[in-house]
Formats: sequence, C-alpha cells, structure tokens
Amino acid sequence: MSETLKLAVNGTLMRGLALCPNLLNVGATFDRESQTEATYRLWTIDDSYPAMIKVREGGVAIAVEVWNVPLAGLGVVLSQEPPGLAIGKVMLADGEEVLGVIAEPLTVEGKKEITEYGGWRAYQATL
Repeated sequence: MSETLKLAVNGTLMRGLALCPNLLNVGATFDRESQTEATYRLWTIDDSYPAMIKVREGGVAIAVEVWNVPLAGLGVVLSQEPPGLAIGKVMLADGEEVLGVIAEPLTVEGKKEITEYGGWRAYQATL
C-alpha cells in the first residue's frame, strides 16, 4: 500500500487559495491540473467555497487539481473542510478514479449554480 493517495480538489484547497495550507501542512504535494469526466455540476456556497455533485444528466467537466496526500493527513484535511463537504470517488476525464472533495446534496439546496463556468477559479474571476 502506498504512503500517499491522490485527492482531486475543486475549490479553496487549490494552489494559492484560502485552504491550500491545509494540504501543505500535512505534507501533500501538487500532482497536476485535470478535469473531471463530464458528469458533475458545481454550486457556490455564498461565494465562500464551491460544492461539486455527480449527476446523471446535465453534467460537465469541472476543473480540478490532483494532489498526493499522505494517508495520515487525509482525515486532518477533511476535518478542516467547510460544512457539507466530504470525500468520495471522483472520475477524471482521463478515466482515472481518485478520491475527491464532493458535496452532500443538501449543501447546494437554494444556492447559486455555477456549473456553466466549469470551475471555481473561472467563477471567482467574474466576482
């Protein structure tokens, strides 16, 4: 079993953003920029962070970063995530399945959908 696992992040854990230090503090290293397969939708939670959910229909490819996270640090990173976010399996556009930050469906109820932007950074650029 490897010492690290791949984690796809789609919001404030990305390089240079508010929660990126949570990854760096557990020794995670940036692997690459990527995209999900075209089966996800994205919402903004009060313009503070995004929430991504896999859907049966109407999904798009969402921009993500893939990080190598030490196994011992995954729980620490998850415990520091905003309410309503969890770790689940995410399918990348290249067919690789990795762990990723996803949202519980209740988290996005009544929130603004931002799927059309294709990612958190693109949406943030419009604010």
